Amino acid sequence: MLRFLVAVLAASAALHSAAQGFPSKPIRIVVPYPAGGTTDIMARALQEPMQKTLGQPVLVDNKAGAAGAIGAREVARSAPDGYTLLFSNNGPSSTTPLLVKDAGYDGVRDFAPVSQVSSAPLFAVIHAAVPAVDLKGFIEYARAQPNGLEYASAGIGSLGHLASELFARSAGVKMIHIPYKGQAPTANAVMTGEVKVLITTSSGAMNSFIREGRLKLLGVSTAEPSPLAPGAPVISSVLPGYKVEIWFGLLAPAGTPAEVVAKLNDAVGKALAQSELQARFQNFGVIAKVSTPKQLGELIADETPRWAQVVREAGIKAE
Repeated sequence: MLRFLVAVLAASAALHSAAQGFPSKPIRIVVPYPAGGTTDIMARALQEPMQKTLGQPVLVDNKAGAAGAIGAREVARSAPDGYTLLFSNNGPSSTTPLLVKDAGYDGVRDFAPVSQVSSAPLFAVIHAAVPAVDLKGFIEYARAQPNGLEYASAGIGSLGHLASELFARSAGVKMIHIPYKGQAPTANAVMTGEVKVLITTSSGAMNSFIREGRLKLLGVSTAEPSPLAPGAPVISSVLPGYKVEIWFGLLAPAGTPAEVVAKLNDAVGKALAQSELQARFQNFGVIAKVSTPKQLGELIADETPRWAQVVREAGIKAE
């Protein structure tokens, strides 16, 4: 027992000493998705400003696969020293462990939150021919369809899939899931009438269809109106309590010293304070948003059981 206590104290002292000199080598940010997507682009946008603050190179490493589980699992099993981070969102942190068998990590227990980086609403859009001009009218129309209405998502278990199932249950309507391979085809699917409704993040194509009148924007999923959709109502104005927000943030392995987390949080905050970076993020379709580690941790802990209930009640199983 004495030897064990001595070993624990020695390890603790070594971590504290390392934390005081942090960072002393390059920092790697693991993006659990392929290069070129929104998550990857945001991570790379943070590289230069974080490097200036931390005084060390910041490298982005794409580890895609299993709905983000491969990259997340690698970070969860890395040394808790602040040199390996995860650029995460709702998927790897909250929903993937619910859907991917043997994901190999716990989204709450196995990570030390560093900071939120950005957030965005989901847009609820319908095909132009649907005879509704607002969300209330659409719900009334949907309730009158005995066979239900088809909706698109970027795939089984995607945030759009879960958000649409939550919407259907909140509104008391029958909706039929039509999954697509990724987000890009979903906007075309609702524009052409293959499906009648889509709840998803914004994209250039979808925004163009809305401006051209080929899609109707019913509302946004956040609790407050979004600058990404000026004038659009919030869904909760018709369905009280409905709130879905896609978030992005940085996580470290659980056990990372608080001093290291604080230094990383400070670097993120200074980066996101730059107006140029804020404008770049808005062009990506997100709003720059920094948080404390505690706030990000509470966000993940709060939304995980809510999505677990949706997955269970809707019988959603990953392919």
